[in-house]
Amino acid sequence: MRIDMLTAFPGMFTGPFNESIIRLAHERDLVDIFIHDLRAFTIDRHKTIDAYAYGGGSGMVLKPEPIFRGVRFIRDQIPSDGLSRCVLLSARGKPFLQETARDFTELDQLILICGHYKGVDERVIHGLDTEEYSIGDFVVTGGELPAMMIADAVIRLIPGVLGDIESAVTDSFYEGLLDCPYYTRPEQYENLDVPEVLLSGHHERIERWRREESLKTTWQRRPELLKDVNLSKEDDVFLDILQQENDG
Repeated sequence: MRIDMLTAFPGMFTGPFNESIIRLAHERDLVDIFIHDLRAFTIDRHKTIDAYAYGGGSGMVLKPEPIFRGVRFIRDQIPSDGLSRCVLLSARGKPFLQETARDFTELDQLILICGHYKGVDERVIHGLDTEEYSIGDFVVTGGELPAMMIADAVIRLIPGVLGDIESAVTDSFYEGLLDCPYYTRPEQYENLDVPEVLLSGHHERIERWRREESLKTTWQRRPELLKDVNLSKEDDVFLDILQQENDG
């Protein structure tokens, strides 16, 4: 898989992609990451990438020309029959979810356009078949950090990136639930004990405990997620007990 970042601030990417899991994925040729300087696709001597908005108002808007040139150049880097999607990181975009990350792993190329300033010329959306995604209901300075987060979320799901794929498929949101709590050594720390069931060696009991803790955490913190989860009869009974205890 290939991931291309189009950004006005390429220096922001030098550290995060040279560390940890992403660095290892790149070294194993499981993913290719390319950072493209938006200013490289300008044609004026001042390398202008932004301008005032038509109609007035505060803030600058990223110009369409360098983005069009940049995306078209990037798309030409893969075969014409390759599967490519172009994403603009935008506060008004639809939410980026774990399901989205899974879908993106099927691509040959993912292009991430880092929005900045007041916004991006709307013609980028319509003229380049661009999708808009947001990482949450808050605003950050630019799309660089969200692009890093999306890239990380996608890369870790590529087969072979994680040493243990089970680590990925049990993550929060992978099956619609928040993850259960985890414990490690020592068994006791400052009078706080590891739950006895985790020390029992009884795998079925441990798996049921983890499922119930996952259900409980989701019910307490993100109950709206439960409506989209495939629940068993055991799950329904457990959630009913939680609700009764809460009501009582």
